Amino acid sequence: MDFNHSFMSNSGYQSSKMKALYINTPHKMRLNNSRIVLFLMVIMYHFILTTHELHAQGKAQDQSATLKLLDNKPAKTWMTEAYPIGNGRIGGMIFGGVTQEHIQFNEMSLWTGDENETGSYQAFGDLFIDFTNQGTNTDVPTDYHRELDISKSLHRISYSNNNVQYTREYFCDFPDQVMVLRFTANKKEAYSGIIKLKDAHKGQITAQGTTIQISGKLENGVVYQANALLKLEGGTSVAEPDGNGGYQLKITNANSFTILFSAATDYSNKRSQGWKGEAPDVKIKKILSAASSKSYQSLLSTHLKDYTTLFGRVSLNLGSSSISTLEMPTYKRLINYKKVRDPQLESLIFQYGRYLLISSSRKGGLPANLQGLWNESNNPPWRSDYHSNINIQMNYWLAEPTNLSECHFPFLDYINSMREIKKINTQKQFPGVRGWTVKTENNIFGGESFLWNTPGSAWYVQAIWEHYAYTKDLNYLKSFGYDILKEITEFWDDHLKRRPDGTIVSPLGWSPEHGPTEDGVTHDQEIVYDLFTNYIEAADILGVDKTYRDHIADVKAHLLKPKIGKWGQLQEWETDRDDPNDKHRHASHLFGLHPGRQISPLTTPELAKAAKVSLLARGDASTGWSMAWKINFWARLMDGNHAYTILKNFITPVGGAGVDYNEGGGIYSNLFCAHPPFQIDGNFGFAAGVTEMLMQSQTSEIQLLPALPEAWTDGSVQGLRARGNFEISDLQWKNGKIVQLAIKSLSGGDCNIRSLNPLKANFKSVTDKSSEKDFKYSFKTEVGKSYKFVSSN
Repeated sequence: MDFNHSFMSNSGYQSSKMKALYINTPHKMRLNNSRIVLFLMVIMYHFILTTHELHAQGKAQDQSATLKLLDNKPAKTWMTEAYPIGNGRIGGMIFGGVTQEHIQFNEMSLWTGDENETGSYQAFGDLFIDFTNQGTNTDVPTDYHRELDISKSLHRISYSNNNVQYTREYFCDFPDQVMVLRFTANKKEAYSGIIKLKDAHKGQITAQGTTIQISGKLENGVVYQANALLKLEGGTSVAEPDGNGGYQLKITNANSFTILFSAATDYSNKRSQGWKGEAPDVKIKKILSAASSKSYQSLLSTHLKDYTTLFGRVSLNLGSSSISTLEMPTYKRLINYKKVRDPQLESLIFQYGRYLLISSSRKGGLPANLQGLWNESNNPPWRSDYHSNINIQMNYWLAEPTNLSECHFPFLDYINSMREIKKINTQKQFPGVRGWTVKTENNIFGGESFLWNTPGSAWYVQAIWEHYAYTKDLNYLKSFGYDILKEITEFWDDHLKRRPDGTIVSPLGWSPEHGPTEDGVTHDQEIVYDLFTNYIEAADILGVDKTYRDHIADVKAHLLKPKIGKWGQLQEWETDRDDPNDKHRHASHLFGLHPGRQISPLTTPELAKAAKVSLLARGDASTGWSMAWKINFWARLMDGNHAYTILKNFITPVGGAGVDYNEGGGIYSNLFCAHPPFQIDGNFGFAAGVTEMLMQSQTSEIQLLPALPEAWTDGSVQGLRARGNFEISDLQWKNGKIVQLAIKSLSGGDCNIRSLNPLKANFKSVTDKSSEKDFKYSFKTEVGKSYKFVSSN
């Protein structure tokens, strides 16, 4: 009866009831019922154990508790310490001050410039909340806590002051198109203060009732507006002059309050409409009218459902950090990273890239720029523009493989919206050619500046092809993608130079961002090769333009191929002049390795070896985005340990916010990538690099754990996407070997996989193509079905 006693003691109220039932049962019935009671007890015991085990497993697998940026003090610096929130159109940088909250905000379409002058992406303004009843003490409360929970896209601040516990909760809601700021306390009448708006362009600031508003017009005619709507619970509010020619909202003795914020311009991405759309006043009124009719909990619920649908598709476990490490402020974790093992910081930075893409690139909006969505300056570094020589492309390397295909659309739509003005500009520079190309710096109106970057448009449309390659959306390829692929192909067909010996080269190219301008630059040749490869495949899939398709196949066959130089390097130029001491941050001539698919250790081992020689000469240290690209390079070379070395170099804390990209980059306390200064492509490139280390699909097969470093001996990942529209719904490994694999086919078709170790399928229709060194499997799939494997040794 010791078992029964233990069980009843641990089972609480329910087991006590069963015990009482047993004691009060007549003696004759006890003997018959005792077996039943014992049977029920055993069932309940196993139920409790199972529930406990499932809970423990769920807790271990649930990484949301660790996907947070933490700080024990308010932010002082925008670039390095403030935390970003955004819904793809509106963005805010949160400072979290105690006596004054400061939220610097942006709206993605607030640009100067036009079709002729690039201009720059602009700061919009600032929202300040001065708390008049929380004292003027500049000391930070000892219990101050500031966090950004990227699993929910939710920013929280808490602290106590004058024996009152204050809590703030902020999010940027995509479905409702508002930034929501919620202020609560554990005591009534806890809030008194002033709400102010500051316009970065000195527009008019007005207030009426519970709304404060910015309105203005830029010199290029862009009309803009921002509104903050106050919802009070208890207390009073009044609109009053601010003493500087504007207005503010004054709150007195509120129990709690919520601010609904929205901003807009009259920009439209349609050139046929003169880049003009709905007036911001009309747009904002509709947005705030709808949002204000909903409760805070309703807005939060809508936001969480929308955001987690995207973010929650991928989970990554690279190992566990200590509890004491996880509880540290993020800046301390960065400082300690090289001394204390912190794999959950690595997975946090991976997921942070996904968070930033969701927050700065949503369907129907503009693509993420050099700073994503966030910018505090009207003269930002490099205009905070769309740089065409790697940066905007790099922003989207993670979109498809990390299961954020919807977030890719702003870039694809941007390419489409620029076509007509780019054709006009291209004709002026290159008379007689079909199609179009771009300069290095680009805005949202088709304006451009700096040097012509002729391969830029070909690199753009790699994204057009990749979206199809991952989704297998035939209607998209037919109605949207193919025409763009073809017209860029036509530009290069006309622009290329035919030599007497039959070799075809790109004329007057430049290997960004250094070296001479001359014919046959490797960077250009590889990008054109990639373009033609994608176009030919698209034409074959659609069964169209066979004559032209065959012509392009012939041109492709005569392109100058990558060459191996005198010290074993992949030549950057046709002439063998590469300097082995060149440490330039760009390694543009390795495009064919990544993101192209011309060079691979599996298909072109000699070229891959030469690419490795070039990378070793370039060195590991560099600026932030360059290190991110190098992670991808080494992953494609299937050298996980070297990729991990670069990854660790990337996670180097950088303190300053100046423009000094010759001193090397890293990461700021808020996990923004330091070029320096802040440049978001490094964050996106890091996430893409981690993905390439775990899964690749640029060849005709899915490579599983192709560049697994020794540091990630055990781990798991769920939700990555491979070309062919396959989802890696579960991939688990131990001691560097795959122990469990599940692949879901979303479009059907043949699937080919390459594994580190032999696998055993739970289905029969699989062909084993393994050799002594390579473990390869092929099988036909049906739409919506999952295919599972386990280790066979």
